[in-house]
Amino acid sequence: MKYLDRYYQNLGEYLDLERVLIVYGPRRVGKTTLVKRFLSQTDLKFKLDSGEDIFVQQTLASQDFKRMLEYVQGYELYVIDEAQVVPQIGQALKILLDQTHNLKIMVTGSANFELASQLEPLVGRKKELYLYPLAQRELLENANPAELKRQLEDFLIFGSYPKILTTPSRVEKIERLKMVAREYLFRDVLAFEGIKYSQKIVKLAKLLAFQIGSEVSYYELGTQLGLDSKTVEKYIDLLEKNFILYRVGGFSRNLRKEISAKHKFYFWDTGMRNAVIEQFNALENRNDVGQLWENFVVMERVKYQQFAHFYGSMYFWRTYDQREVDLVEEQDGQLTGFEFKWGRSRSNKSRQAWLKAYPQAGYEVVTKENYLEFVS
Repeated sequence: MKYLDRYYQNLGEYLDLERVLIVYGPRRVGKTTLVKRFLSQTDLKFKLDSGEDIFVQQTLASQDFKRMLEYVQGYELYVIDEAQVVPQIGQALKILLDQTHNLKIMVTGSANFELASQLEPLVGRKKELYLYPLAQRELLENANPAELKRQLEDFLIFGSYPKILTTPSRVEKIERLKMVAREYLFRDVLAFEGIKYSQKIVKLAKLLAFQIGSEVSYYELGTQLGLDSKTVEKYIDLLEKNFILYRVGGFSRNLRKEISAKHKFYFWDTGMRNAVIEQFNALENRNDVGQLWENFVVMERVKYQQFAHFYGSMYFWRTYDQREVDLVEEQDGQLTGFEFKWGRSRSNKSRQAWLKAYPQAGYEVVTKENYLEFVS
C-alpha cells in the first residue's frame, strides 16, 4: 500500500528534552503509521509502547520512581501510542521529565477529552501536534492540482482517511468506512464513564449529519432524542473532543439583526459523515451535495490554518431576515466572508447585506475551480 507523506513527516523537529511531544488525532487517521515511519528512520535509541498494554499501564501508574527509571534506562526516546488509556499518565510523564536528563518523550492520543484532562501536570511542558484525515495541502505533495480536482467527488463521498484514499475499489472503500465508523469512531466516547445511553449519542451524530450548514438547537435535538438540552450539549462536546465534530459559532456585532447564540457543526471527515448515515450515492443522485461541499471546504480550511499557523477566528453569519455568509474569518481585525458554491450561485442579496453591514470586510466565492487556493 502506498504511503502518503504527511505534513509532520519529521517528528524529530518537534522533540526536545524539556517538553513532551503529544500527537493528537482520531483513530485510524495514521498516527501510529506516522510514528513508526519516523522511528524507522531516526538515529535515536527508542522504546515504543502501547498504552493498552497492561504491564505498561501498571509500570507508569505505579508512580514508583525507581521502577519507572529502570524501565526507560538506556533509551534516548520513549514513545507511548494511545496514551490516554494509561491511568495518571500526566503525572507519570512529569516524573520521567523531572527525573531523566537525556530522554525525549512522545505520546499519541485519540481521545482529546480523556488525555488532555490527565495532562494538567504538564502545563508549560508539552508540545501538541494535531493529525487529521489527509489535507488537500498534504495531497499536493503526491498529486498535482488537476489530479486533485478530478477526484473531488471521491473526496466528498469517501473523505480522506489514509487507508480509504489508498483503497482502489469503491465497494472496499465503503466497507472500510463502515468498519471505522462502527468499530473505531465512537469507541472512546462510548467508553467514557459518563455515557449511559450509548445509542443516544450515535443517533445524535446522525441527526447532526443531516444538519450540516444549519444552526443547531440543543432543545430540538433533545426533544427528538428524549434527552435534556444540557445532556445533548455534553454529548456534542465529547464528539468534538473525540475529533468527530467541529463547531463554528455565529458572528455578530449587531445583536438585534444577527444570529449569534446558535452553532453549526461539521464532521472532520465527509467520508465518516456519510458512513454515519450510510449514504454513499454518487453526487448526481444526492440532495446534500451543497452540504458536503461546505463541510469539505470548511474542514480543509481548518487544516490549512493549523499547518500555516494562521490564527484567524472562524464564524458563520446569518440574519433574522435570512441573509447569510457560509464562513467568516477574522484575523487582526480584518473580516472576510466566504460563500461556498458547488453549483449555481445563490442570490447576491446576502453579499450585499454583508458588505452593507461591514463595509470594510472582504467577500469571496469558493468554487470547484478555485478551492485549492483557499485550502492550500
